[in-house]
Amino acid sequence: MKSNIDINPLVDVVDILRSPEGCSWDRQQTHESLRPYFIEETYEVIDAIDNKDMANLREELGDVLLQVVFHSQLAEEHGHFTLQDVINDVSAKMIRRHPKVFVDKNKMNDNEKTYTWDELKAQENKNIRKSVLDGVSKGLPSLMAAQKLQDKAGKLGFDWKELDPIWAKVNEEIDEFKVAVAENDRENMESEAGDVLFSLINLFRWYKISGENALNRTNTKFRQRFSHVEACVNKSDRSWEDFSLAELDAFWEEAKVQEK
Repeated sequence: MKSNIDINPLVDVVDILRSPEGCSWDRQQTHESLRPYFIEETYEVIDAIDNKDMANLREELGDVLLQVVFHSQLAEEHGHFTLQDVINDVSAKMIRRHPKVFVDKNKMNDNEKTYTWDELKAQENKNIRKSVLDGVSKGLPSLMAAQKLQDKAGKLGFDWKELDPIWAKVNEEIDEFKVAVAENDRENMESEAGDVLFSLINLFRWYKISGENALNRTNTKFRQRFSHVEACVNKSDRSWEDFSLAELDAFWEEAKVQEK
């Protein structure tokens, strides 16, 4: 993939949409108002990847690229930066973080030859961030943020060295959640539920599993199986209320068999 890629057609489209003669909705947008669309488009890319749907992946990557161009256009209008600045910055960053690829090895000192990605990244931000956890965006989905927070802390040695204590911690947090439920303490129930999820994420890390990806795959699986249940109910002459849970569960089991 090289050279004659031309992003200008998309830049021109966004420029026209933002012009006085363009679209009133597009002219009203801000970085903040576009935030949910960026998140939505990103997840649609992930969905296309999970489904191995290359046609949809092509389309959804275009939607993400549109978001990048749109945000860059907004920034340029206010004199902050341009799309070219974004491209130049990320290109320079990738070169900076891959000295073994882009720097003449004869000109590298011994430290540069052994630096890891995280060490190089830390050097860039050492004068900006007060805590190692500052590098984890507060805008991330909670499951993803939990994994990244634990990864950051773990790299500094704040982590279990064996598997058994991690399993024990999960069971401990589940027991504490059960106590909160028994006491009907709504606030503590939510707090302990969060602790259960956090401890499970730590367990998943040990097995090199992304909690965010795992839950996303399960959500997709649930959608597919429930669609089969729904189709079975709709094909019958009965309403949802007329079916027992056992009957609905039988449709669910059919969906699982069809997957195989």
